[in-house]
Amino acid sequence: MSDQRLPSSPGFWRSPLRGPWFTSVLGVVLLGGITVLFVTGLLSYAAYNPELSPVNDKTPDKGLLGFYLFAWPTDPPWLYRLNQGVHVTLGITLIPVLLAKLWSVVPKLFALPPARSLAHALERISLLLLVGGVLFELVTGVLNIQLDYVFPGSFYPLHFYGAWVFFAAFVVHVALRAPAAVRNLRRMREGEGPQEEVGVDPEFPLVSPRPAEPTVSRRGALWFVGGGSLLLFGTTVGQNFDGPLRRTALLAPHGGADPGSGPGGFQINKTAASRGISAAETSEAAWRLVVRGRSGAVRLSRADLLDLPLHSSALPIACVEGWSTSDQWWRGVRLRDLAALVGYDADAAPDVLVESLQRRGAFRSAALRANQVRAPRSLLALDVNGEPLTPDHGYPARIIVPAAPGVLNTKWVARMTFGDL
Repeated sequence: MSDQRLPSSPGFWRSPLRGPWFTSVLGVVLLGGITVLFVTGLLSYAAYNPELSPVNDKTPDKGLLGFYLFAWPTDPPWLYRLNQGVHVTLGITLIPVLLAKLWSVVPKLFALPPARSLAHALERISLLLLVGGVLFELVTGVLNIQLDYVFPGSFYPLHFYGAWVFFAAFVVHVALRAPAAVRNLRRMREGEGPQEEVGVDPEFPLVSPRPAEPTVSRRGALWFVGGGSLLLFGTTVGQNFDGPLRRTALLAPHGGADPGSGPGGFQINKTAASRGISAAETSEAAWRLVVRGRSGAVRLSRADLLDLPLHSSALPIACVEGWSTSDQWWRGVRLRDLAALVGYDADAAPDVLVESLQRRGAFRSAALRANQVRAPRSLLALDVNGEPLTPDHGYPARIIVPAAPGVLNTKWVARMTFGDL
Protein backbone atom coordinates (compact mmCIF):
# COMPACT_ATOMS: atom_id res chain seq x y z
CA MET A 1 0.00 0.00 0.00
CA SER A 2 1.33 3.46 -0.88
CA ASP A 3 2.15 6.00 1.80
CA GLN A 4 -1.14 7.81 2.49
CA ARG A 5 0.82 10.91 3.55
CA LEU A 6 2.05 11.57 0.00
CA PRO A 7 0.01 13.53 -2.59
CA SER A 8 0.73 10.73 -5.08
CA SER A 9 -1.50 8.42 -3.02
CA PRO A 10 -5.29 8.41 -3.59
CA GLY A 11 -5.76 8.16 0.16
CA PHE A 12 -4.07 11.55 0.68
CA TRP A 13 -7.08 13.34 -0.85
CA ARG A 14 -9.94 12.76 1.57
CA SER A 15 -12.68 15.20 0.57
CA PRO A 16 -15.94 13.29 0.04
CA LEU A 17 -17.03 15.92 -2.51
CA ARG A 18 -14.65 14.75 -5.21
CA GLY A 19 -16.01 12.28 -7.68
CA PRO A 20 -16.89 11.78 -11.35
CA TRP A 21 -20.38 13.26 -10.99
CA PHE A 22 -19.17 16.52 -9.39
CA THR A 23 -16.33 16.87 -11.89
CA SER A 24 -18.58 16.04 -14.84
CA VAL A 25 -21.19 18.68 -13.98
CA LEU A 26 -18.49 21.35 -13.73
CA GLY A 27 -16.93 20.09 -16.95
CA VAL A 28 -20.19 20.40 -18.90
CA VAL A 29 -20.62 24.01 -17.74
CA LEU A 30 -17.05 24.82 -18.75
CA LEU A 31 -17.42 23.06 -22.10
CA GLY A 32 -20.07 25.53 -23.17
CA GLY A 33 -18.61 28.55 -21.39
CA ILE A 34 -15.04 28.17 -22.59
CA THR A 35 -16.18 27.58 -26.16
CA VAL A 36 -18.07 30.89 -26.06
CA LEU A 37 -15.05 32.61 -24.52
CA PHE A 38 -12.75 31.32 -27.23
CA VAL A 39 -15.07 32.34 -30.08
CA THR A 40 -15.73 35.82 -28.66
CA GLY A 41 -11.99 36.24 -28.05
CA LEU A 42 -11.23 35.46 -31.70
CA LEU A 43 -13.95 37.87 -32.80
CA SER A 44 -12.54 40.56 -30.53
CA TYR A 45 -9.16 40.16 -32.20
CA ALA A 46 -10.74 40.25 -35.67
CA ALA A 47 -12.47 43.53 -34.78
CA TYR A 48 -9.07 45.25 -34.75
CA ASN A 49 -8.65 44.47 -38.47
CA PRO A 50 -5.07 43.33 -37.75
CA GLU A 51 -4.31 42.44 -41.37
CA LEU A 52 -5.07 45.96 -42.52
CA SER A 53 -1.99 47.73 -41.17
CA PRO A 54 0.95 47.07 -38.84
CA VAL A 55 -0.34 49.72 -36.43
CA ASN A 56 -3.42 47.57 -35.81
CA ASP A 57 -1.57 44.25 -35.61
CA LYS A 58 -0.37 43.59 -32.09
CA THR A 59 0.39 39.94 -32.93
CA PRO A 60 2.52 40.19 -36.09
CA ASP A 61 3.79 36.60 -36.06
CA LYS A 62 0.41 34.87 -35.82
CA GLY A 63 0.87 33.08 -39.17
CA LEU A 64 -1.77 30.41 -39.75
CA LEU A 65 -3.50 31.34 -36.49
CA GLY A 66 -5.00 34.30 -38.32
CA PHE A 67 -6.83 32.10 -40.82
CA TYR A 68 -10.26 33.27 -39.69
CA LEU A 69 -9.71 37.04 -39.99
CA PHE A 70 -12.20 39.03 -42.04
CA ALA A 71 -13.21 42.65 -42.63
CA TRP A 72 -15.00 43.65 -39.44
CA PRO A 73 -18.53 44.92 -40.18
CA THR A 74 -20.08 48.21 -39.10
CA ASP A 75 -23.57 46.78 -38.58
CA PRO A 76 -25.10 46.25 -36.16
CA PRO A 77 -23.42 49.21 -34.41
CA TRP A 78 -23.56 47.44 -31.02
CA LEU A 79 -21.78 44.31 -32.29
CA TYR A 80 -18.44 44.86 -30.53
CA ARG A 81 -20.17 46.07 -27.40
CA LEU A 82 -22.12 42.80 -27.19
CA ASN A 83 -19.15 40.61 -28.10
CA GLN A 84 -16.74 42.11 -25.62
CA GLY A 85 -19.32 42.43 -22.88
CA VAL A 86 -20.06 38.71 -23.18
CA HIS A 87 -16.35 37.82 -23.35
CA VAL A 88 -15.28 39.72 -20.26
CA THR A 89 -18.38 39.21 -18.13
CA LEU A 90 -18.57 35.48 -18.89
CA GLY A 91 -14.84 35.07 -18.24
CA ILE A 92 -15.13 36.59 -14.79
CA THR A 93 -18.35 34.72 -14.03
CA LEU A 94 -16.68 31.37 -14.80
CA ILE A 95 -13.80 31.93 -12.35
CA PRO A 96 -15.45 30.00 -9.46
CA VAL A 97 -16.39 27.16 -11.83
CA LEU A 98 -12.81 26.96 -13.13
CA LEU A 99 -11.33 26.97 -9.65
CA ALA A 100 -13.81 24.32 -8.46
CA LYS A 101 -13.02 22.17 -11.49
CA LEU A 102 -9.27 22.43 -10.84
CA TRP A 103 -9.82 21.57 -7.18
CA SER A 104 -11.92 18.56 -8.13
CA VAL A 105 -9.19 17.01 -10.31
CA VAL A 106 -6.08 18.11 -8.41
CA PRO A 107 -5.33 14.53 -7.27
CA LYS A 108 -4.82 13.59 -10.92
CA LEU A 109 -1.94 16.06 -11.19
CA PHE A 110 0.03 14.04 -8.63
CA ALA A 111 -0.79 10.57 -9.93
CA LEU A 112 2.15 8.17 -10.46
CA PRO A 113 3.42 6.83 -12.76
CA PRO A 114 3.16 9.88 -15.04
CA ALA A 115 2.05 7.78 -18.01
CA ARG A 116 0.84 4.19 -18.33
CA SER A 117 -0.07 4.25 -22.03
CA LEU A 118 -0.03 6.59 -25.01
CA ALA A 119 -3.62 7.65 -24.37
CA HIS A 120 -2.85 8.24 -20.70
CA ALA A 121 0.25 10.27 -21.61
CA LEU A 122 -1.80 12.45 -23.98
CA GLU A 123 -4.36 12.99 -21.26
CA ARG A 124 -1.72 14.01 -18.70
CA ILE A 125 -0.03 16.40 -21.14
CA SER A 126 -3.35 17.93 -22.12
CA LEU A 127 -4.24 18.28 -18.44
CA LEU A 128 -0.99 20.10 -17.63
CA LEU A 129 -1.39 22.43 -20.62
CA LEU A 130 -5.03 22.92 -19.71
CA VAL A 131 -4.30 23.90 -16.11
CA GLY A 132 -1.32 26.08 -17.01
CA GLY A 133 -3.17 27.67 -19.91
CA VAL A 134 -6.33 28.48 -18.03
CA LEU A 135 -4.43 30.00 -15.12
CA PHE A 136 -2.33 32.11 -17.49
CA GLU A 137 -5.37 33.32 -19.44
CA LEU A 138 -7.28 33.97 -16.24
CA VAL A 139 -4.51 35.98 -14.57
CA THR A 140 -3.49 38.03 -17.62
CA GLY A 141 -7.10 38.73 -18.56
CA VAL A 142 -8.15 39.86 -15.08
CA LEU A 143 -5.05 42.04 -14.67
CA ASN A 144 -5.67 43.68 -18.03
CA ILE A 145 -9.31 44.33 -17.17
CA GLN A 146 -8.24 45.84 -13.86
CA LEU A 147 -5.72 48.12 -15.63
CA ASP A 148 -2.92 46.53 -13.62
CA TYR A 149 -1.12 44.47 -16.26
CA VAL A 150 2.33 43.55 -14.95
CA PHE A 151 3.45 40.74 -17.26
CA PRO A 152 6.54 41.32 -19.42
CA GLY A 153 5.63 41.77 -23.05
CA SER A 154 2.43 42.97 -24.67
CA PHE A 155 -0.89 41.64 -23.42
CA TYR A 156 -2.18 41.09 -26.95
CA PRO A 157 0.25 38.41 -28.23
CA LEU A 158 0.59 36.72 -24.84
CA HIS A 159 -3.16 36.41 -24.37
CA PHE A 160 -3.65 35.45 -28.04
CA TYR A 161 -1.07 32.65 -28.08
CA GLY A 162 -2.03 31.53 -24.59
CA ALA A 163 -5.63 31.15 -25.77
CA TRP A 164 -4.60 28.93 -28.68
CA VAL A 165 -2.40 26.71 -26.47
CA PHE A 166 -5.14 26.43 -23.88
CA PHE A 167 -7.90 25.71 -26.40
CA ALA A 168 -5.83 23.06 -28.20
CA ALA A 169 -5.30 21.29 -24.87
CA PHE A 170 -8.98 21.82 -24.06
CA VAL A 171 -10.09 20.11 -27.29
CA VAL A 172 -7.77 17.12 -26.70
CA HIS A 173 -8.92 16.84 -23.10
CA VAL A 174 -12.61 17.00 -24.04
CA ALA A 175 -12.12 14.34 -26.73
CA LEU A 176 -10.49 12.03 -24.20
CA ARG A 177 -12.80 12.66 -21.25
CA ALA A 178 -16.18 13.42 -22.85
CA PRO A 179 -17.33 9.75 -22.96
CA ALA A 180 -16.73 9.33 -19.23
CA ALA A 181 -18.46 12.64 -18.45
CA VAL A 182 -21.52 11.62 -20.47
CA ARG A 183 -21.68 8.26 -18.69
CA ASN A 184 -21.55 9.93 -15.29
CA LEU A 185 -24.29 12.42 -16.14
CA ARG A 186 -26.45 9.64 -17.61
CA ARG A 187 -26.11 7.71 -14.34
CA MET A 188 -27.27 10.82 -12.49
CA ARG A 189 -30.39 11.11 -14.69
CA GLU A 190 -31.12 7.41 -14.13
CA GLY A 191 -31.28 8.07 -10.40
CA GLU A 192 -28.04 6.59 -9.14
CA GLY A 193 -26.77 8.52 -6.14
CA PRO A 194 -23.31 10.04 -5.89
CA GLN A 195 -22.39 7.53 -3.21
CA GLU A 196 -22.56 4.76 -5.81
CA GLU A 197 -20.04 6.37 -8.12
CA VAL A 198 -16.68 4.85 -8.82
CA GLY A 199 -13.60 6.62 -10.08
CA VAL A 200 -13.14 6.69 -13.83
CA ASP A 201 -9.49 5.75 -13.30
CA PRO A 202 -9.37 2.54 -11.23
CA GLU A 203 -5.69 3.07 -10.36
CA PHE A 204 -6.23 6.62 -9.14
CA PRO A 205 -9.97 7.23 -8.56
CA LEU A 206 -11.43 10.66 -7.88
CA VAL A 207 -13.52 9.12 -5.11
CA SER A 208 -11.34 8.89 -2.02
CA PRO A 209 -10.80 5.34 -0.69
CA ARG A 210 -10.99 6.74 2.86
CA PRO A 211 -13.18 9.86 2.67
CA ALA A 212 -13.53 12.27 5.57
CA GLU A 213 -16.91 13.07 7.10
CA PRO A 214 -18.91 15.31 4.73
CA THR A 215 -19.80 18.83 5.85
CA VAL A 216 -21.80 19.68 2.71
CA SER A 217 -23.38 17.65 -0.07
CA ARG A 218 -22.07 17.72 -3.61
CA ARG A 219 -25.20 19.49 -4.75
CA GLY A 220 -24.66 21.99 -1.95
CA ALA A 221 -21.12 22.54 -3.19
CA LEU A 222 -22.45 23.18 -6.69
CA TRP A 223 -24.87 25.74 -5.29
CA PHE A 224 -21.93 27.40 -3.52
CA VAL A 225 -19.94 27.55 -6.77
CA GLY A 226 -22.98 28.86 -8.64
CA GLY A 227 -23.53 31.49 -5.96
CA GLY A 228 -19.94 32.67 -6.35
CA SER A 229 -20.39 32.95 -10.11
CA LEU A 230 -23.65 34.84 -9.65
CA LEU A 231 -21.95 37.25 -7.24
CA LEU A 232 -19.14 37.95 -9.72
CA PHE A 233 -21.66 38.40 -12.52
CA GLY A 234 -23.68 40.87 -10.45
CA THR A 235 -20.60 42.92 -9.52
CA THR A 236 -19.23 43.05 -13.08
CA VAL A 237 -22.02 43.17 -15.67
CA GLY A 238 -23.02 46.72 -14.74
CA GLN A 239 -19.94 48.15 -16.45
CA ASN A 240 -21.72 47.50 -19.76
CA PHE A 241 -24.40 50.08 -18.96
CA ASP A 242 -24.80 53.69 -17.91
CA GLY A 243 -26.85 54.98 -15.02
CA PRO A 244 -27.57 53.27 -11.68
CA LEU A 245 -26.68 49.78 -12.90
CA ARG A 246 -23.05 50.82 -13.41
CA ARG A 247 -22.77 51.40 -9.67
CA THR A 248 -23.20 47.65 -9.14
CA ALA A 249 -19.96 46.93 -11.04
CA LEU A 250 -17.90 46.98 -7.86
CA LEU A 251 -15.17 44.74 -9.28
CA ALA A 252 -14.78 46.71 -12.52
CA PRO A 253 -12.39 49.67 -12.79
CA HIS A 254 -15.07 51.59 -14.69
CA GLY A 255 -17.82 50.81 -12.21
CA GLY A 256 -19.22 53.38 -9.84
CA ALA A 257 -20.71 56.72 -10.75
CA ASP A 258 -20.12 58.30 -14.13
CA PRO A 259 -17.11 60.66 -14.20
CA GLY A 260 -18.68 64.09 -13.80
CA SER A 261 -21.98 65.35 -15.13
CA GLY A 262 -23.37 67.05 -18.18
CA PRO A 263 -23.12 66.05 -21.85
CA GLY A 264 -19.57 64.71 -21.42
CA GLY A 265 -20.28 62.87 -18.19
CA PHE A 266 -19.86 59.34 -19.54
CA GLN A 267 -17.04 56.84 -19.20
CA ILE A 268 -13.55 57.40 -20.56
CA ASN A 269 -10.45 55.23 -20.55
CA LYS A 270 -7.46 57.54 -21.01
CA THR A 271 -7.54 61.17 -19.96
CA ALA A 272 -5.91 63.99 -21.90
CA ALA A 273 -3.47 64.59 -19.04
CA SER A 274 -2.41 60.94 -18.91
CA ARG A 275 -1.61 61.03 -22.65
CA GLY A 276 0.33 64.30 -22.44
CA ILE A 277 -2.23 66.39 -24.34
CA SER A 278 -1.93 70.07 -23.45
CA ALA A 279 -4.53 72.80 -23.81
CA ALA A 280 -2.05 74.89 -25.82
CA GLU A 281 -1.79 72.39 -28.67
CA THR A 282 -5.54 71.80 -28.87
CA SER A 283 -6.48 75.48 -28.85
CA GLU A 284 -8.37 77.01 -31.77
CA ALA A 285 -5.30 79.00 -32.76
CA ALA A 286 -2.83 76.10 -32.71
CA TRP A 287 -4.70 72.98 -33.77
CA ARG A 288 -5.07 72.02 -37.42
CA LEU A 289 -6.22 68.72 -38.92
CA VAL A 290 -4.07 67.59 -41.83
CA VAL A 291 -5.93 65.42 -44.34
CA ARG A 292 -3.87 63.75 -47.08
CA GLY A 293 -5.01 61.81 -50.12
CA ARG A 294 -4.79 61.37 -53.87
CA SER A 295 -5.10 65.08 -54.69
CA GLY A 296 -2.71 66.32 -52.02
CA ALA A 297 -3.23 67.66 -48.51
CA VAL A 298 -5.55 70.12 -46.82
CA ARG A 299 -5.27 71.77 -43.43
CA LEU A 300 -8.47 72.37 -41.54
CA SER A 301 -9.15 74.27 -38.34
CA ARG A 302 -12.01 73.29 -36.08
CA ALA A 303 -13.96 76.25 -37.48
CA ASP A 304 -13.33 74.97 -41.01
CA LEU A 305 -14.68 71.57 -40.03
CA LEU A 306 -17.78 73.12 -38.48
CA ASP A 307 -18.45 74.86 -41.78
CA LEU A 308 -18.58 71.52 -43.62
CA PRO A 309 -21.82 69.50 -43.84
CA LEU A 310 -22.37 67.99 -40.38
CA HIS A 311 -24.10 64.71 -39.57
CA SER A 312 -25.14 62.99 -36.36
CA SER A 313 -24.85 59.40 -35.17
CA ALA A 314 -26.04 57.67 -31.99
CA LEU A 315 -23.25 55.23 -31.12
CA PRO A 316 -21.77 53.60 -28.02
CA ILE A 317 -18.13 53.29 -27.02
CA ALA A 318 -17.03 49.75 -26.20
CA CYS A 319 -13.62 48.84 -24.80
CA VAL A 320 -11.60 45.61 -24.96
CA GLU A 321 -11.63 45.67 -21.14
CA GLY A 322 -15.35 44.91 -21.21
CA TRP A 323 -16.87 48.27 -20.28
CA SER A 324 -19.09 50.24 -22.59
CA THR A 325 -21.43 53.20 -22.67
CA SER A 326 -24.94 53.48 -23.95
CA ASP A 327 -25.47 55.39 -27.19
CA GLN A 328 -24.09 58.91 -27.16
CA TRP A 329 -25.22 61.51 -29.69
CA TRP A 330 -22.22 62.48 -31.81
CA ARG A 331 -22.06 65.25 -34.42
CA GLY A 332 -19.31 65.86 -36.92
CA VAL A 333 -18.04 65.40 -40.46
CA ARG A 334 -18.49 62.02 -42.12
CA LEU A 335 -15.22 60.23 -42.86
CA ARG A 336 -16.33 59.62 -46.43
CA ASP A 337 -16.78 63.39 -46.91
CA LEU A 338 -13.24 64.02 -45.67
CA ALA A 339 -11.99 61.48 -48.23
CA ALA A 340 -13.86 63.45 -50.91
CA LEU A 341 -11.90 66.57 -49.96
CA VAL A 342 -8.65 64.89 -51.05
CA GLY A 343 -9.69 63.37 -54.34
CA TYR A 344 -11.85 60.30 -53.67
CA ASP A 345 -15.46 59.61 -54.51
CA ALA A 346 -17.33 59.36 -51.21
CA ASP A 347 -18.90 56.04 -52.19
CA ALA A 348 -15.45 54.64 -53.07
CA ALA A 349 -13.50 56.07 -50.14
CA PRO A 350 -10.38 54.01 -49.32
CA ASP A 351 -8.75 52.91 -46.07
CA VAL A 352 -7.45 55.64 -43.78
CA LEU A 353 -4.61 55.93 -41.27
CA VAL A 354 -5.59 58.14 -38.32
CA GLU A 355 -2.88 59.69 -36.14
CA SER A 356 -3.35 61.33 -32.76
CA LEU A 357 -1.60 64.16 -30.94
CA GLN A 358 -0.94 61.50 -28.30
CA ARG A 359 2.80 60.80 -28.09
CA ARG A 360 2.94 57.66 -25.97
CA GLY A 361 0.93 54.54 -25.35
CA ALA A 362 -0.60 51.95 -27.64
CA PHE A 363 -2.83 52.93 -30.57
CA ARG A 364 -1.43 56.43 -31.05
CA SER A 365 -2.27 55.58 -34.66
CA ALA A 366 -5.05 53.36 -35.97
CA ALA A 367 -6.13 52.19 -39.41
CA LEU A 368 -9.75 51.91 -40.54
CA ARG A 369 -10.95 49.78 -43.45
CA ALA A 370 -12.74 51.23 -46.42
CA ASN A 371 -16.08 49.79 -45.26
CA GLN A 372 -15.66 51.66 -41.98
CA VAL A 373 -14.76 54.90 -43.78
CA ARG A 374 -17.75 54.63 -46.12
CA ALA A 375 -20.29 53.84 -43.39
CA PRO A 376 -22.71 56.80 -43.13
CA ARG A 377 -22.46 56.81 -39.33
CA SER A 378 -18.64 56.99 -39.23
CA LEU A 379 -17.68 60.49 -38.14
CA LEU A 380 -14.85 62.75 -37.24
CA ALA A 381 -16.83 63.91 -34.21
CA LEU A 382 -16.66 67.51 -33.01
CA ASP A 383 -19.55 67.52 -30.53
CA VAL A 384 -21.22 64.99 -28.28
CA ASN A 385 -24.67 65.20 -26.73
CA GLY A 386 -25.16 68.74 -28.01
CA GLU A 387 -21.92 70.24 -26.70
CA PRO A 388 -18.29 70.44 -27.92
CA LEU A 389 -16.12 67.47 -26.98
CA THR A 390 -14.38 67.71 -23.64
CA PRO A 391 -10.57 67.33 -23.56
CA ASP A 392 -10.88 63.82 -22.11
CA HIS A 393 -13.30 62.81 -24.86
CA GLY A 394 -10.91 63.92 -27.58
CA TYR A 395 -11.29 67.66 -28.19
CA PRO A 396 -10.83 69.17 -30.77
CA ALA A 397 -11.88 66.11 -32.86
CA ARG A 398 -12.11 62.35 -32.51
CA ILE A 399 -13.11 59.32 -34.55
CA ILE A 400 -16.34 57.47 -33.85
CA VAL A 401 -17.09 54.36 -35.93
CA PRO A 402 -19.98 51.92 -35.45
CA ALA A 403 -19.09 48.49 -34.01
CA ALA A 404 -15.37 49.32 -33.67
CA PRO A 405 -13.26 48.70 -30.55
CA GLY A 406 -12.83 51.83 -28.48
CA VAL A 407 -9.10 52.11 -29.19
CA LEU A 408 -9.83 52.51 -32.92
CA ASN A 409 -11.99 55.56 -32.15
CA THR A 410 -8.90 57.72 -32.02
CA LYS A 411 -9.02 60.86 -29.87
CA TRP A 412 -7.19 64.18 -30.37
CA VAL A 413 -6.89 63.53 -34.11
CA ALA A 414 -4.04 65.37 -35.83
CA ARG A 415 -3.60 63.66 -39.24
CA MET A 416 -5.65 61.49 -41.56
CA THR A 417 -4.08 59.78 -44.58
CA PHE A 418 -6.45 58.18 -47.08
CA GLY A 419 -5.28 55.51 -49.51
CA ASP A 420 -4.10 51.92 -49.70
CA LEU A 421 -2.41 50.88 -46.45
